[in-house]
Amino acid sequence: MCLIVFAWRPTHRYPLIVAANRDEFYARPTSPLAEWLDAPGVYAGRDLEAGGTWLGVGSHGRFAALTNIRDPNHPLGRRSRGELVARFLNDKELTAEQPVEDYLAEVAGRAGEYGGFNLLLGTADSLYYLSAVDPQPQRLKAGVYGLSNAGLDTPWPKLLRAKAALTAALDDPQPSELLRLLRDPQTAPVAELPDTGVGLATETLLSSVFIASPTYGTRASSALIVNADGSRHFVEHSFGPYGGQLGEVELTNLY
Repeated sequence: MCLIVFAWRPTHRYPLIVAANRDEFYARPTSPLAEWLDAPGVYAGRDLEAGGTWLGVGSHGRFAALTNIRDPNHPLGRRSRGELVARFLNDKELTAEQPVEDYLAEVAGRAGEYGGFNLLLGTADSLYYLSAVDPQPQRLKAGVYGLSNAGLDTPWPKLLRAKAALTAALDDPQPSELLRLLRDPQTAPVAELPDTGVGLATETLLSSVFIASPTYGTRASSALIVNADGSRHFVEHSFGPYGGQLGEVELTNLY
């Protein structure tokens, strides 16, 4: 997952609104959003190479998502980052009563086993952020936030554009509008590009909200709206090379 913008407003009629793009090589095998047969109550897409996921929801109001940190100097991890999301949503030892903080403390203690990551974990009444760069869990206050491949709210051009578009949609959030903002193909001017060590051509390619190329790009766009009664509306569009849409899944009234 390479871009997540979200509004966390725990006392609002829509406590959580999420718009997110997962960027990956098109050749990496992936299954679309669905309930997991081996983990009833978990709804997410799935990375079929490592078995994890990038964004999903589970029982007891659980939500989790992650992005990678783009830093060539960060050591590669021996474990898949996607398991951090999958285990939080699925682990049968994680009961409704167990604080999210307990899981975050465990992850923080072994963050070095993974490549660089940003992790969001939440329930109906709390939302937390953890970075592998400085693994100190942060409980988020109400607000509009964004994550790309750097720290929380790092003002990369694509993140600023997506946050502004999300903010404009908050009065009447609709999945169609969230998915529309995720299809923004505009790249950033050279002067505004971050320097993450991947070269100018790649920085430019990766600077748009929606990425399309022959081999790498936005594989899935996800819109998640959580209602005050705990019900969730979850929509995913999937894409292939050059940004061609491959499918759509819409799930309503998830609890």
